Amino acid sequence: MTDYKTISGGVTAPNGFQAAGIVAGLKASHQPDLSLIYSESSAIAAGVFTTSQVRAACVDYCRQQLEKQASAQAILCNSGQANAATGQQGWDDAVETAQLLAQTLKIDPTSVLLASTGVIGQRMAMPEFRAGIPPLVEALSETGGNAAAQAILTTDLVTKTIALETTFDDRPVRIGGMAKGSGMIHPNMATMLAFVTCDAAVSTSLWQEMVQRAAQRSFNQITVDGDTSTNDCLLALANGQSRTPAITEPGEKAEKLEAMLTAVCQHLAKAIARDGEGATCLIEVEVTGAPDETAAQQVAKTIAGSSLVKSAIFGRDPNWGRIAAAAGRAGVPFEQENLQVKLGNFLLLKDGQPVEFDRAAASDYLQQAAKGTYLEADTVTITVDLGSGEGSGKAWGCDLSYDYVRINAEYTT
Repeated sequence: MTDYKTISGGVTAPNGFQAAGIVAGLKASHQPDLSLIYSESSAIAAGVFTTSQVRAACVDYCRQQLEKQASAQAILCNSGQANAATGQQGWDDAVETAQLLAQTLKIDPTSVLLASTGVIGQRMAMPEFRAGIPPLVEALSETGGNAAAQAILTTDLVTKTIALETTFDDRPVRIGGMAKGSGMIHPNMATMLAFVTCDAAVSTSLWQEMVQRAAQRSFNQITVDGDTSTNDCLLALANGQSRTPAITEPGEKAEKLEAMLTAVCQHLAKAIARDGEGATCLIEVEVTGAPDETAAQQVAKTIAGSSLVKSAIFGRDPNWGRIAAAAGRAGVPFEQENLQVKLGNFLLLKDGQPVEFDRAAASDYLQQAAKGTYLEADTVTITVDLGSGEGSGKAWGCDLSYDYVRINAEYTT
């Protein structure tokens, strides 16, 4: 049973946070393209970033800032240009945007973190960016979470936001989040931007550890197409404005806060996978009976990322052989005679051997999970038991449709 509840507001639900999103002219589509999250006081900051050797200027900028100081007050994000593979000029552009925002907000430039998303190899449209910062700051409000979430989208079909609340010492503590991502999704990290706000008071080291573990159990467990990008980042701010006692060491309160943080990240991660380019359903893979959690996660990711599994789901084909084959190549040892595979409530494989099942009904189960049928209940569940230990883990993905190829074939044309 969870010890938190869902509330409205997204990233502005926690106390002391404002947000904004505007049309600055960075996108040819004239859709919202400049986003800002602002904490009224300095916040503890943590980040997790792409492991790619080809990185956007904003990723290196944030890494550099967080190595100097684990605090920040603002997150500035643009969509339209990735500012990746843009050389020294791209770096200079990133630094300039941080300085311009800091001047407008009247805060130190070291308190600004940056994120960008869009086409790789394109510098940010600096004249529009410069002109957009003053109206962006002017638009800041305690109800600006949805506008901020809209302004970070690229090929996404929907915004992705969440806010949860719990209590510490009879006082509310809140965590809010927003994310974008639809294609080029694969660990480690999955291609996406995610921003989390929290009004708890927590020590720097604990917050970074919590954020890293939450990312490992959420964003690093989703896959759409096997591609990792250049701009991936998760940035998380905790400003202490709940006025609850500071959490400075591991224990019950730290575990409670981390559980809520993980729930926020998993909600956003699943929303990204659900919105995969051309996808018609979300796929949730749960693996049990593994040697440990890491092994279970590895097998789950391999199944969720299998092009053959994803294609079978799109074709409404309950092909358990593809699931078993993906589990077998995941690099985790187990005895195949112990393997069990379920699709929804349909048992397909037991003790390493196929069992009789209603193939037409199983295919209908996959059909019913297609987008728009059950609204939020659009999830295909695959459960695999390796029979080799106590470890368990989950991963999320989506089916692979004809539209994925079309969307990406025409991405820059």
